[in-house]
Amino acid sequence: MIIFIAMLFYNFVLNAQVDDNSDLYKTLKSKDSIIFKRGFNLCETEKLNAIIADDFEFYHDVSGIQNKAQFLTIIKKNLCTKPGNNTRQLVDNSLEVHPLKSNGVLYGAIQKGKHTFQEKQKGVLKTVGIAAFTHLWILENNIWKLKRVLSYDHKPYSE
Repeated sequence: MIIFIAMLFYNFVLNAQVDDNSDLYKTLKSKDSIIFKRGFNLCETEKLNAIIADDFEFYHDVSGIQNKAQFLTIIKKNLCTKPGNNTRQLVDNSLEVHPLKSNGVLYGAIQKGKHTFQEKQKGVLKTVGIAAFTHLWILENNIWKLKRVLSYDHKPYSE
């Protein structure tokens, strides 16, 4: 029984969130920046396209399920018609990264956090919403690719 408990504890420690100073955390935080700062906020969708897996799936609690082509089209149509009118910001200290391993070898990671949404009103960006996200990242030929996204708990922002 003691060995079983020790194994459970060992497994829990190995699957714990990585430190925010780790290479994995920093790498995936930089990918988060490509998705939102470069892709959404600056409408550099070619940067976003490069890090999304071909079999990408996006699950949204308001707008439903989208594949890669649908996801990129919606960004271009909704966010990029007036760049800078809508932005997304990562909530400080909300980002978590959990490694995924197979037989001790890193093959992916789960990244989750919260983000706020800003909308330009009378020339000024105002925070109007908040939501949670969970991303599944997979290493494909040693390149991180965003494979699955859960975007949920969307609600109006209140300070």
